[in-house]
Amino acid sequence: MILRLAITVVALSLASRSIALDVAAGALASAWPPEAVYRGATLADDLTFPDTAEMANDLTAPRMALLKPAGEGSFPAIVMVHQCAGLNQAVLARARKAVSMNYVVLLVDSFGPRGVTTVCYGPQAGVNLFRGARDALQASEHLRRQPYIDKDRIALVGFSWGAMVGLLASSSHYVEALKAGHGFNAVASFYPGCFLISPPNGRPPYEVVNADIAHPLLVLMGEADTETPAAECVEKLETIKKASAPVEWHVYPETTHCWDCKQLDGLSKIDVRGHHVVYRFQQSVTDDSEGRLFQFLSKVMPCRLTSETRHGLAC
Repeated sequence: MILRLAITVVALSLASRSIALDVAAGALASAWPPEAVYRGATLADDLTFPDTAEMANDLTAPRMALLKPAGEGSFPAIVMVHQCAGLNQAVLARARKAVSMNYVVLLVDSFGPRGVTTVCYGPQAGVNLFRGARDALQASEHLRRQPYIDKDRIALVGFSWGAMVGLLASSSHYVEALKAGHGFNAVASFYPGCFLISPPNGRPPYEVVNADIAHPLLVLMGEADTETPAAECVEKLETIKKASAPVEWHVYPETTHCWDCKQLDGLSKIDVRGHHVVYRFQQSVTDDSEGRLFQFLSKVMPCRLTSETRHGLAC
């Protein structure tokens, strides 16, 4: 009797896991075929990334830049991707903090070189989420070519639109389809949209949250965010986590979209989906999310002991 009960429990456990895997795999059911993804990602020309590293404190205005701590490395690195309205002071502040924590940062500008100012209401001049993900992947390969970079410790940190880029760049399917390198060792997404994307011109919709996440993913969200509601993400993240995807997340109570955007405090607008949105800057949440980011990166991309790190030069 005990043996039969044990067998039944094991069978039920296996069945439950099978169901979880099947449900999670459903997220890939709406994934675009590789050739369509690549075509969409190459409507706009590739970016040219900077080769010369700068000191973070010398960068007074947000722009594309390669920022490096003092020393020879090897350093872990971050590809940082902006919101739907482009680079701003909030993203630059995050980049400066990362450099102070001994990360090299490649601050990506997917818009300026292409004459685009915003994609908040839809793709412009060939700049869509697939193009953004290809930009980020190409940026990671650019970093890997630098002699002072630890090639096995490169993360993507994205905000809003950049966070959605990060979700796509977490998917093995999309990384392969975009033909731009091996991807990231970790991804952190700040207040992403997890809703089904409906492209223009009758193209089929697709998910930005997919089941085939190969490397650690952190998602940080605000409970009072009406532009990219946390509930839409949590439901999908719970499903793929049950299927053993390496994801973790945190939802901040009473926190809106773009909580770290001091320059946008009080902004009120109607977003692309017709939702009324208000931004509220919160210093405490900005500080806490910063702490969670670097704790996450330290955990999933731990410092490796080398002759340099023994002297505290790169960790």
